[in-house]
Amino acid sequence: MDRVLRHAIEQGLDPMTAIQMMTINTAEHFGLTKEMGMIAPGRWADLVLVKDLKKFKADLVLAKGQVIAEKGKWKVSLPKFSYPSWATNSVRLKRKLRADDFRIESPSPIGRRVPFRVGARGQGKVKANVIGVIENQAPTKHLTFNVKPIDGEIKADMKRDIAKIALVERHKGTGGVTMGLVSGFGFRSKCAIASTVAHDSHHMIVVGTDEASMAVAGNSLARSGGGQVVVKDGRVIGKVELKIAGLMSTQKADVVAKKAETILKGFRLCGCKLNNPNMQLSLLALVVIPELRISDMGLVDVTQFKLISVLED
Repeated sequence: MDRVLRHAIEQGLDPMTAIQMMTINTAEHFGLTKEMGMIAPGRWADLVLVKDLKKFKADLVLAKGQVIAEKGKWKVSLPKFSYPSWATNSVRLKRKLRADDFRIESPSPIGRRVPFRVGARGQGKVKANVIGVIENQAPTKHLTFNVKPIDGEIKADMKRDIAKIALVERHKGTGGVTMGLVSGFGFRSKCAIASTVAHDSHHMIVVGTDEASMAVAGNSLARSGGGQVVVKDGRVIGKVELKIAGLMSTQKADVVAKKAETILKGFRLCGCKLNNPNMQLSLLALVVIPELRISDMGLVDVTQFKLISVLED
């Protein structure tokens, strides 16, 4: 919300109007004005002091009257808390992931692998249903490509911006890996990005152009107890650990921010130029928003409320 406020002001919104929208208006909407939303007797002393309303960089932050941050530095100690093991060991894989787990054989109906039967070795094409990322939007496009199998297997195609996407079941350790194809990330190298932040079921999502890199990313994430990781040319170049349910960190905000930046930098190093690729990635398994999504049961056509094959003979 801090970033949203600054962005709104940069776009020309009057600073006082923007601040009003984020303070008293919000408090009134949720019925919290008896406690917060204004500077008045009886309210919590949640205050932010800034020198320049247009730039809105917090110089002093108070929460319930206590100074918690000053000039960008955290000033208080966080209470220690012992989290239960079921919360911190939430990435449960049946075994280590292998490159073969991320194969897409052709033709490949949902949930079943069959031998390649289209023409001779490496000949013929099949129709692929591909998740199309739309920049800065939650919906996706249902794209179709004609793809050519190589030795009966569909590979990523960086020239046409087609990457592989995998949903790895991570709650019960079933060993399930659902495969699909996605377009829009613009990856230009052998890379993979894995995340356990994958609304709403929060299985592990792995997107990549190289099966070996996808395996490295998934296994690295499992060892970390969840979070996000970027692998390029077989090497981890970005990582943020989110050990609480694979969604939240046990570390301070400034530490997490620095680690999260390595993920965004990793996207860019892989060739991605999307404005907010992290958000796009986290929504690809959200099977309530059209048009195509991936789930632990297969590829979902949300507009038709049914599972469809990734590849059609």
